[in-house]
Amino acid sequence: MKRILLAVTLLAAAILPAQAAITVQAWGGVGGKGVDLYTLTNTRGMEAKITNYGAAITSIRTPGRDGKMADVVQGFDRLEDYTSPDYKGRYGAIIGRFANRIKDNTFEVDRVTYHVSRDNYVLKESTNKPYDERVWTAETKDGDEPQLILSLLDRSGTMGFPGTLRVSVTYTLTRGNVLRIAYRAISDKDTIISLTNHAYFNMAGDASGPVLDQLLTVNADTITAVDDKNVPTGEMRAVAGTAFDFRRPTPVGAHINDPDPVIQRARGFDQNYAINGAPGRMRLAARLEDPKSSRVLEEWTTQAGLQVYSANYSPPVVGVAKGYAVHSAVALEAQAFPNAPNIPSFPSAFLRQDTVYTEVTEYRFSVTP
Repeated sequence: MKRILLAVTLLAAAILPAQAAITVQAWGGVGGKGVDLYTLTNTRGMEAKITNYGAAITSIRTPGRDGKMADVVQGFDRLEDYTSPDYKGRYGAIIGRFANRIKDNTFEVDRVTYHVSRDNYVLKESTNKPYDERVWTAETKDGDEPQLILSLLDRSGTMGFPGTLRVSVTYTLTRGNVLRIAYRAISDKDTIISLTNHAYFNMAGDASGPVLDQLLTVNADTITAVDDKNVPTGEMRAVAGTAFDFRRPTPVGAHINDPDPVIQRARGFDQNYAINGAPGRMRLAARLEDPKSSRVLEEWTTQAGLQVYSANYSPPVVGVAKGYAVHSAVALEAQAFPNAPNIPSFPSAFLRQDTVYTEVTEYRFSVTP
C-alpha cells in the first residue's frame, strides 16, 4: 500500500503545473559586497538564473520539441568563474555605460570633448567600475510573472563619462516564456548611453557544440559599414547580395568564412545591423532556431541596432572546461549603433539632463511544430 501511495504522489507531482516564483541563494561576495543568484520560474517550467554581479544571466532553461529542458545561454556555475583573472567575454552581463565601439574612444557633449576607457576609473573602488564588474542592488517581486529589479549609481567621471547616472534593469519572466529586460536611466548632466545584455545563445544547449547549422534571421536591410578597426564610419551598406544577408533563415555558418575583409578581420560575424522599423517601437530584431530540437528564440526590441557576434575567439579557461569553443554560440546584442555619438545621421545615443532613458528587449522562446 505504501508503494502505491508513493507512486500516486510522484505521479501527481509530475503532472502538476510548475509554480511561478523567484528564489535567492547566497553566491559569495565581491569587494565586501554580497553576491546572490536569483532563480525565476514560470508556471510552464521555464527557468532563468540571474546574478546581481554584473546583472548577468547565467542560465535560461527552456524545452525542446520532446519537452526536454536545456540551458540555451552560456554561463557559469560559480561566482569565482566570473571573477577569475583569466575571465573574458562578459557572458550574459549588462554592458554600460556605452556598449560597443566609439572611434578613438572620444566624443563631444555640448562642445566638451571626453575621452573614455574601460580601465579609466576615477577611483579604484567598487562603485567606479564597468557595469559587468559591479555588484548591483537587488529587489525582487514574486507573482505569476516574477521580477528581479537591479540598480546601481554610475558616478560622473567613471571611465571618463560625464554625468551621474541612476540605472535600473528589470528582468521579468512572463507566463508566455518571455524573458523581458527593461532598461531605465536618468542623468544629472547631458551624457551618452547605450545599454545591452551580452548573452551568448545556443538553442541546442549551451555546451552542445557549434551553432553553425542553427538558422538565423535578422530583420535588417542594412548594416553600418566599418573601418579597419570595426568602427562604423557613418556609411550604411545594404545586405542584399552579401554574406551579411540574414533576412531569410540562414545557417549561421553559411558565410562565416566569406572572403569579405570585415568577416576575415573579425574571424566571423561581429556586425551591427540597423533593425527595420522605427527605434523606440517594439519590433522583431532576430530569430534563432535549432532545427534538431525545434527550440526557437525571437528577440524583440525598441533599440536601434543589433550587434551579431558569432563567438569568434577561444573562450576563457572556465568556458573551455564547460565545453564551450569558437562559434559555439551567437550573441544578439540589441543596442544603440556603435560610434553613434560621433555620427549625426545615426539614431541618437545622447541622453539629456533629467530626461529618462528607456529601452526594452524581449527574449521570446518557443518550439516549432
